[in-house]
Amino acid sequence: MTNSATANTVKKAPFKADHVGSFLRPERLKQARLQKENLEITAEELRKIEDEEIIKLVEKQKEAGLQSVTDGEFRRKWWHFDFLAGFDGVELYQTEEGVEFKGVSRKADGIKVTDKVRFSDHYMIEHFKFLKSIAGNTVAKFTIPSPNMLLHRATFEEGIYTSNEELVNDLVTAYQGVIQALYDEGCRYLQLDDTSWASFLSEEGREAMKAKGLNPDQVVQQSAQAINESIAKRPADLLVTMHICRGNFKSTYFSSGGYDEVSATIFGGLHVDGLFLEFDDERSGSFEPLAHVNRPDLSIVLGLITSKFGELENPEKVKARIAEAAKYVPLNQLCLSPQCGFASTEEGNLLTEEQQWEKVRHVVAIAQDVWY
Repeated sequence: MTNSATANTVKKAPFKADHVGSFLRPERLKQARLQKENLEITAEELRKIEDEEIIKLVEKQKEAGLQSVTDGEFRRKWWHFDFLAGFDGVELYQTEEGVEFKGVSRKADGIKVTDKVRFSDHYMIEHFKFLKSIAGNTVAKFTIPSPNMLLHRATFEEGIYTSNEELVNDLVTAYQGVIQALYDEGCRYLQLDDTSWASFLSEEGREAMKAKGLNPDQVVQQSAQAINESIAKRPADLLVTMHICRGNFKSTYFSSGGYDEVSATIFGGLHVDGLFLEFDDERSGSFEPLAHVNRPDLSIVLGLITSKFGELENPEKVKARIAEAAKYVPLNQLCLSPQCGFASTEEGNLLTEEQQWEKVRHVVAIAQDVWY
């Protein structure tokens, strides 16, 4: 299905000016989703509005100069739960309380495993098909949560799994299935989003694991295994990247810490084609862990532009930080993006839509100066 022109285009991804994927939901879309919840419009009517707003979004991404486009996760309430609940044996449910971010609590939603995790079909395959149909001469990039998000964020009904190994095996098989199905529909640029690594980046997170009787080093290796095995059977022309995040809800975060503790695993042990990394403030630490990058074909996407606030970064300071990172990784392996999406949940971060697009154009302009 892949022609040579498409293959050559995708080989350039992640692009020198790229993005994580989610965008602020337009007010019209927010209202429509509320109307659907209140049974004022049908699912079909909501779908029509989603389609129309995604078409507008894709055009705006092209106008901003991006070479890959997403659907902005416009059909999702959450960046991860909605996708994970598309597997057999996984359900959304209401929790007693939400996760605490710095200064704000998120909504009390969660996922639970009620039966063996399987892939038979997945409703988001249709979401990708629509995106692909309107992408035109840009690359349709699809974003999904890493398998670790189910391992580390789900609750489990008793008796479903008797061992962690059995669960990981089923989860890997399910991911291999949905990845192949997306590929069959034309997906050539897939991004795994993963906040679970944030728990390894701080002493606080590692101590919390130990308090639960877990060995952080063993959990790190399991996390790497889940990713590597999930993508092990991907076709050669499917490019897979991963975004490592420290939390993004209404411009807040839930974790801090540099990549030092797990740098050997992240930069030397994951079989992805590229890594989207947060480097927008001091919470992310230094570039020194990049010294563990041991592959010339691994792209490092520096998240130096914050998606949390509207003020534009000084372009010369951004360029200086790119030059600093290039001391550890060759410049031709580096790219630039915002440090996260603009709306990991439907609420979105605390900036305007125009500020969002100014940020995207800022990324594109700086990348043009540095690499072209």
